[in-house]
Amino acid sequence: MKKKQWQGWGSGEQAEQHYLVLPRALAGGGDVRHVSEFLRASGWRDRSKAGGPVFMESPDRTVRVAYAPYVLPGGWTIHGQADVPNGEWAAHLGRQTPVEIVAGLTDALTRPRSAHAPNVWAPLEEQNWHTRFEGEHYRATSPDGTAWMQYHHSPDGSAMWWTGAKDKQGNSWTATFSPNTPMHLVQAFSAELADPDPVMRPRGRVPHSAQIRTWSVSVKPSQLRAWQQARITAARAATWARNSARNTRPRTTARPYTPAGGARTRR
Repeated sequence: MKKKQWQGWGSGEQAEQHYLVLPRALAGGGDVRHVSEFLRASGWRDRSKAGGPVFMESPDRTVRVAYAPYVLPGGWTIHGQADVPNGEWAAHLGRQTPVEIVAGLTDALTRPRSAHAPNVWAPLEEQNWHTRFEGEHYRATSPDGTAWMQYHHSPDGSAMWWTGAKDKQGNSWTATFSPNTPMHLVQAFSAELADPDPVMRPRGRVPHSAQIRTWSVSVKPSQLRAWQQARITAARAATWARNSARNTRPRTTARPYTPAGGARTRR
């Protein structure tokens, strides 16, 4: 997969029709490069094959992100290797999960974990999602009822995070997270799920749904490239800053004492 160089602001270009879509959970999948290009700019290895599924691997090779659109059920798979005490974890997100919401989780994979204890429900409650117990499950539902998130307990004693969105026309997606998925990643996902801002889709890529609202906007291709480049530049800058801090970190062990002149006394 070759990277295209940003050509800058074009002259005489024609604006193209796009749509701002709310709620974002029903906006459709979107462009997978929103996820993959950010990971690449953050130092992840691109193991994708030309014309094949997306496959990205973290610099330390402990996490893999894949997108397979041509198999059933398809969609996103994120897998983390064993990390005591959590062990291996996995997340599976349907093909129609908006890339902006997927990126909530995948972007968080590139950042240091916050010192604050994560709370998956906090971003949902801040946006007035309705939270409640349903038997042994704990569930949050969006104000319009189209999206949900649930900590799901099965009769066999197993548990998992389960989330998704659905409208009356049958447009839908679901996602599951194993119970040992790092909580700060699930919270990053829930924050993007509950984000009240619209997302943008090009003409012809907006789902037919009575539950969504759209606003038509005219956008130049150079504007789109500039917005995309800004996201990539931010990822590169953050990666550079982390690497620089790591390389300049002071030593944690003291050097052996050497008397003036460099000579040591033998016994």
